[in-house]
Amino acid sequence: MKKTYFFLTSILLAPAGAWAGPAMDSLFHGAPAVSVPLPAAQKGSAPDKEWTVMVYMNGKSNIEPFALADLNRFETAGSSEKINIVAEIGRSKGLENDTTADGDWAGVRRYFVVKDADPEHLASPVLAELGNADMGDWRQAAAFVKWAKAAYPAKKYLFIIWDHGWGWIDPRVSGDNLAGSTKSISHDFVTGHYIHTTEMGNIFREAGKVDMYVSMACFMQMAEVAYEIKDGADVIVGSEEVIQLASLNWEGFLSRLAGNPGAGAETAGAYMTDSFREMYSRPEYLDMLQKTKYGTQLSAIRAAKLPLLAEKARAWYELAMASGDSAALARAKAEVLRFEVGDEVTDPDKRISFYGDLYNFVELAGLYSDRSRPGAAALAAAGEDLKKFITSELTISNAWLGRDRTGKEYSGAHGVAIDIPGRPGNLIEYYHSYPDLAFAKASKWERFVEYLETIPD
Repeated sequence: MKKTYFFLTSILLAPAGAWAGPAMDSLFHGAPAVSVPLPAAQKGSAPDKEWTVMVYMNGKSNIEPFALADLNRFETAGSSEKINIVAEIGRSKGLENDTTADGDWAGVRRYFVVKDADPEHLASPVLAELGNADMGDWRQAAAFVKWAKAAYPAKKYLFIIWDHGWGWIDPRVSGDNLAGSTKSISHDFVTGHYIHTTEMGNIFREAGKVDMYVSMACFMQMAEVAYEIKDGADVIVGSEEVIQLASLNWEGFLSRLAGNPGAGAETAGAYMTDSFREMYSRPEYLDMLQKTKYGTQLSAIRAAKLPLLAEKARAWYELAMASGDSAALARAKAEVLRFEVGDEVTDPDKRISFYGDLYNFVELAGLYSDRSRPGAAALAAAGEDLKKFITSELTISNAWLGRDRTGKEYSGAHGVAIDIPGRPGNLIEYYHSYPDLAFAKASKWERFVEYLETIPD
């Protein structure tokens, strides 16, 4: 963990497990829920709001101060005549980085976010007190979305999960509460639970589809993750890399959306990535990236194109395996832009990390290929087809800045990451759940992973 800046990667977690309990809109520990009536003007009528922005902020962890700070940033815009902003935020007592800000309350609350200029205090009204609701349970996230849609209907919906993230991995944890270094998405340090990758689609199957989904969490813009939620949102926004806790540019995004509330999901996705680029281009953030030896990236992709991504990725790797050009694949493994799974101590050369940019890997494999080998022409054509598809059809907008600690420029990040095995190493213990992923079933990518593992770089 860097001293100056926090990243949504290293966390402590209790044993994973499913939560089962009373209805999520009930107050936990037996107390009744706060009733939130629908706005009178919206009862029985078509929604007059263009967007409802729903922010699921799991601050029941070591990043509690940043959750409160980001909710204050949402207040700089606040809800308006055309845009609702609602939040469910959790916090706790006694964990690392615990803060006494805003009354030092603990538990989970729902807020209707109003405009306020004070960055140190939440002015938004509390709509519900949910006790110690388990924010590491997908059912809690689904209940929030269902409630928000019912209470604040709109023509379009944006759902954001704000927390630590760890891509497709479901981490193993030790037996003691808050023990073990683990990472995934929406980790509740109080209950010890997190939302598994294969559970993410359940949120939308239960609560219905949204127009745009955003992961404000590390490593989530992966083929393996996006495929799980492809039927739940039209546009998926996330980062292939660590997201530093400067977070996303909420102020810039909401300002752009307020200026064009009729914008569709694809335009809103571009607003999110463009505002991200603008914020991290400021001198103070460029200096942060340089000092921490990180680059940064954020992309918006079309969910409807993900089945075709699986099809084209499979067509390419099957030709690559048939070609048997291990020298080209070895160089691609060695040089691909990998994302910071480890650190300077655990992965000094950043070669063990197993998350890499898909486009960049295919590009490098093509660059180093032996064109005289049988099948080389067909492989090259499949590679060009896959790369063109990623940039022109799958990816709506892609923002990147900086270099990583090995000197690689983040221009190598083209919008979607994938599991690419590196050198042998043990950066994190996790369950062998890859075959359970929908992308794995559609693309059989695990076959290629196993093949790459036989090729030393």
